[in-house]
Amino acid sequence: MDINKLMNENLINLNLKGETKLDVINELVELLDKEGRLLDKEVYFQDVLKREEIGSTGVEMGVAIPHGKSVGVKEPSLAFGRINGGVDFNSMDGVKSDLVFLIAVPENSDDTHIRILTSFARKLMHKEFRDGLRNAVNPAEIIELLNN
Repeated sequence: MDINKLMNENLINLNLKGETKLDVINELVELLDKEGRLLDKEVYFQDVLKREEIGSTGVEMGVAIPHGKSVGVKEPSLAFGRINGGVDFNSMDGVKSDLVFLIAVPENSDDTHIRILTSFARKLMHKEFRDGLRNAVNPAEIIELLNN
């Protein structure tokens, strides 16, 4: 999976302000929209919320991976945000999520979102990787971590 096709430094916010899951998702959707990755911001946002209703995307260890396949998405994309103190994504371990990856995939895509999720799941198992995401001082460091 080529991270450089999915994201760039403009799709990373190391200081999200949102206080709720919806706020955080909305901030990340805004990043995708500003970068021209979406066809319809509101349609995509609603599709992500529908996915959230099916089940929590707060995994464990302070990580959440909200995602959605949507006609509102132009091309497969990934946005990342970090939240000081975290927000409640109803994670399996009850820990607030401070690392949030938002995956956007066009409705007609095959298993792209599954491949992206699988790729991150392996990396996120490692404490060193999560620590690197938490300690990065700029978006370039995040891109470098994701590419390794």
